[in-house]
Amino acid sequence: MKTIFSGVQPTGVITLGNYIGAFMQFPSLQDEGNAIYCIVDQHAITVPQDPKELRSSIRTLAATYLATGIDPNKATLFIQSEVPAHAQAGWMLQCVATIGELERMTQFKDKSDGKESVTAGLLTYPPLMAGDILLYNTNIVPVGDDQKQHIELTRDLAERFNKRFGDVFVVPEIQLPKAGARIKSLQEPTKKMSKSDPNTKATIRFLDTPKQIEKKIKSAVTDSDGYVAFDEANKPGVSNLLTIESAVTGIDIPSLVQKYDGLGYGAFKEGVATSLIEHLEPIQHRFNELIESDELDKILDEGAEKANAIASKTITRMENAMGLGRKSR
Repeated sequence: MKTIFSGVQPTGVITLGNYIGAFMQFPSLQDEGNAIYCIVDQHAITVPQDPKELRSSIRTLAATYLATGIDPNKATLFIQSEVPAHAQAGWMLQCVATIGELERMTQFKDKSDGKESVTAGLLTYPPLMAGDILLYNTNIVPVGDDQKQHIELTRDLAERFNKRFGDVFVVPEIQLPKAGARIKSLQEPTKKMSKSDPNTKATIRFLDTPKQIEKKIKSAVTDSDGYVAFDEANKPGVSNLLTIESAVTGIDIPSLVQKYDGLGYGAFKEGVATSLIEHLEPIQHRFNELIESDELDKILDEGAEKANAIASKTITRMENAMGLGRKSR
């Protein structure tokens, strides 16, 4: 059975765009192989974080994973900082990586552009990410296009390490996941829905109440045509709402267009809001059961124990290969 590794940073409550575009796809991975899900909190601190907010975000993300369908009997869910091998592997791989290749990383360029100073961790976190993946003998890493460069570096570091020190790592394959629906802003439907959007009407968050969802959908920008059709170029707002309803109901878009044929935008928006609320309510209920529960802590404790057992063996192989310590273990 192939091992699949996925890591997500804890950055607060996810948006509807995050949920539909990524989290709805995650449960299928646990049926395709040995799925390992990591909350990568050490990556989060490459930029300034409020400690209390970070702790809250870590727990929120863990409960979100489980509420959206991750089964701890099928998959491993754990917090990166609770497995010391990640930081150890990150350091050893920093000593294999070069400054030049780290400075060429697109995300480092983007996040450091125009800044007077950035942390050293922002430059060196790609080897930590490589360590996250390589510790678990990972075969497949599902990522979006924005992370593809990091996985290519991970493969380069694994091959370089193996060539220099002997075969220690499995060299992982990149898997671009099946594209989830791309959800746009409710107020500017030509732009991606974003949690940092200052317009609170633009973004639906995973934990929004039914009233908040209804209000945001009803105030969503459409057009003056008055009829429902899917046309992203000319009717982006209407198309976005159709995409949302299709994603959460499984009904194809042509069938939804037919459903709303002859109805105005008021009935259309009400239908979209009702479908979204009905989909999210049981998931939010499960989230609320988990968020402050002993069950969540038990699952994370067990996940960390399973991850530690695997990762510590890889660290031993790395240290032996590099000649660290007084003797080979």
